[in-house]
Amino acid sequence: MMSQPLVLGIETSCDETAVGIVRGRTLLANVIASSVEEHARFGGVVPEIASRAHLEAMPSVINEALKVAGVSLNDLDAIGVTAGPGLIGALLVGTSAAHGLSLALDKPLYGVNHLSSHLAVDALDESRALTPAIGLLVSGGHSSIIQMSDMARSVQVLGETIDDAAGEAFDKIARILELDFPGGPAIDRLAREGNATAIEFPRGLANSEYNFSFSGLKTAVARYLKETPLAHKADVAASFQEAIVDVLLEKALRACRETGIEALIVAGGVAANSRLRMVAAERCRVAGVELRTPPVALCTDNGAMVAAMTSLAVSGGIAPSQVGFPTLSTVPLTQPTWL
Repeated sequence: MMSQPLVLGIETSCDETAVGIVRGRTLLANVIASSVEEHARFGGVVPEIASRAHLEAMPSVINEALKVAGVSLNDLDAIGVTAGPGLIGALLVGTSAAHGLSLALDKPLYGVNHLSSHLAVDALDESRALTPAIGLLVSGGHSSIIQMSDMARSVQVLGETIDDAAGEAFDKIARILELDFPGGPAIDRLAREGNATAIEFPRGLANSEYNFSFSGLKTAVARYLKETPLAHKADVAASFQEAIVDVLLEKALRACRETGIEALIVAGGVAANSRLRMVAAERCRVAGVELRTPPVALCTDNGAMVAAMTSLAVSGGIAPSQVGFPTLSTVPLTQPTWL
């Protein structure tokens, strides 16, 4: 068991080619090459374009991360890579690179869960003890509430989306509003000019314990815009965003209250949303819950989160993954690492 492992993490689940390097719980480097501009004209991520971009960017991103961290490949104690969920072609680029490095350097290799890794970013704050927490994971394809006691070993999913995730809803409504891709940041910017109480949009599954549903909200916004063609788009964006933020935090804080856990981690791409971060800070303060949110730069897909999860696995004495472990487009949150 190693307390301060030097780990390189590779992330290629979607449109970011990312490499992070950590020593224990200290972030040394986080380098990202994004192909988002190549996908923008299509209104979404094109898997083939993403895979080709990963192939082209991988060597330079690895080299830049090593340079920033001031370490060499031979210094590494372990290598981690996202093995799922994600786009299969994109994932295979990352896992192939990681396998090559592992075999060439004779270093242990860990396949890790992309979703769990978003939450593992919290471990990179060394000023805080690793205590049990409720995780609110909000990303492009996932909205989940998780009870965590040991991030690298086991988590319990309390609730998740039954249709559209929050990030998907942001992208779809942004398209209807004729905003730029990706939709989340575009709606966040526009909403700052609007009135969040101008339109009362529905809160899906308000009476359900922890599960989410945003398809009804998406339909309500689309219907409102069709029936009100002269609607002030900033008000629509702000009211739509408020409905999502309200539901996410109401259920997450309910989980804190009912489990008795006094810490909430908000992670994933949507955790970069300025309104979510602002309202979360206020509601957690009122509820007496410690709010833990990654820096905005570590909310979207990055290599630091993969390295962080791998470091937790190494420090916790978890065995490395077997060579040739499967790459999966879907995988449950309850499987943080591959064996």
